[in-house]
Amino acid sequence: MPTVSVIIVSWNRKEMLQRCLYSLTKQTFQDFELIVVDNGSTDGAECYATIRNATNLGFAKAANQGIAASTGKYVALLNNDAEAHERWLETLGLAAHDDKDQIGMYASTVLRPDGTQESAGCYVYPDGNGMCIRGRNPQPPDFPSGCAAMYRRDMLDRIGLFDEKIWMYNEDTELGLRAKRQGWHCRYVPWAIVTHHGMSRNNLRKLYHNERSRVILMWRHFDFGQVFWSVPWTAVRFARMLWAR
Repeated sequence: MPTVSVIIVSWNRKEMLQRCLYSLTKQTFQDFELIVVDNGSTDGAECYATIRNATNLGFAKAANQGIAASTGKYVALLNNDAEAHERWLETLGLAAHDDKDQIGMYASTVLRPDGTQESAGCYVYPDGNGMCIRGRNPQPPDFPSGCAAMYRRDMLDRIGLFDEKIWMYNEDTELGLRAKRQGWHCRYVPWAIVTHHGMSRNNLRKLYHNERSRVILMWRHFDFGQVFWSVPWTAVRFARMLWAR
C-alpha cells in the first residue's frame, strides 16, 4: 500500500498536464500512487487518464472519484497546471509523520511563475469565501488550497469527501470548514513548494461559480446572523478586488 495517493483532476491543457506529470517523476519521495481523473478533455490530455469521464463533472466530483479509487494513507491533490518542486511530497510526508492525529490537512507553498507567493494556505473570509494567505510569517491556515493540498485519509473517512453540489471553486473551503468544525486542524508546510501556472484573472465564468459555491457553503454552515453580516463583507471583498486591479 502506498503512503500517499496523488490525485490530479484534468480538463484539457495537455502541455501543462505533461509538465505536471513530469514534475512528479522527479520527486525525491516515490512511495506514491498516481491517479489522473480526466473530465472530458478534447485536446489529447485524456490519454493520461486513470479514470476517464465522458463529460466535465466538475472538480469536486472528479476529485472524489480519484480519492475513492486511491489506497494511500494520505491523499494529495495537485492541479494539472501546477509543477511540484522535487521535495514537495517528501516534505509533506515528513511533516505528517511527526504530527498528532488531529492534524488532518497540510498546506503547501504555492508560487506564481514569477516566484512570488500565491498561497501559504487559506482562511475562511467572513462571507464564506476562501481567501489565500500570503506573507513571510503567515497566520495559521484554516485549510489548504486545493491547488496543492494533502489530507489524512482518516479525516476524510470521518468527515466525508468534497461536496459535489459545489461544481468548482470553494470546494476546498467547504471541506476545510467542515473539518475544522469537527476538531481537525491544518498545518502549513513552507518547504513543500509547487509552482502554479493557472490564470489568476477573474472572469464572469469564474465569478459565477465562485459565488455560487460560496452561497452553497453558507447554506450548509452559516447561521442567520452570519448570512446577514456576509453582505457587507462581500461588498468589502469586491471593493478590494476592484482596487487591486
